[in-house]
Amino acid sequence: MQTPKPPSRRLQRVSELLRREMSEIIRRDFAIEEVGLLTVNDVIVAPDLRTATAFIGFVGTKAQRNAAPEKLESRASRIQQMLGGHLRLKWTPVVKFVLDDSVERGNRVLAILEEIEKPGTPSPLSSPQPPGNPPASP
Repeated sequence: MQTPKPPSRRLQRVSELLRREMSEIIRRDFAIEEVGLLTVNDVIVAPDLRTATAFIGFVGTKAQRNAAPEKLESRASRIQQMLGGHLRLKWTPVVKFVLDDSVERGNRVLAILEEIEKPGTPSPLSSPQPPGNPPASP
């Protein structure tokens, strides 16, 4: 099985440029009280530079989490227009927004690790042996 080619230098540069510009637009145009704290974690641009997928990180309440995708999609054309005004590209990529929960998963893993490391807390990985019974040998 063949591994996919890494993106070209141009694609990497356009992805980083889009990420920076979208981060600034979202920071300026979206109130934290409305949709929580949104960050652009990554942008993947198609090889033809016509479409892009933006992975959006989120911190906030459940109500804000439910509202965030709707708000992003409703303002997608405005974000597209602003990107077109700030970027020097032949075509402005059409952006699709995807909520990225990798930060939440990372926080959950860290919380589990902290729970395991607490002194006096039994490890969930080790099963307690009943008193008087020797451990089973393989």
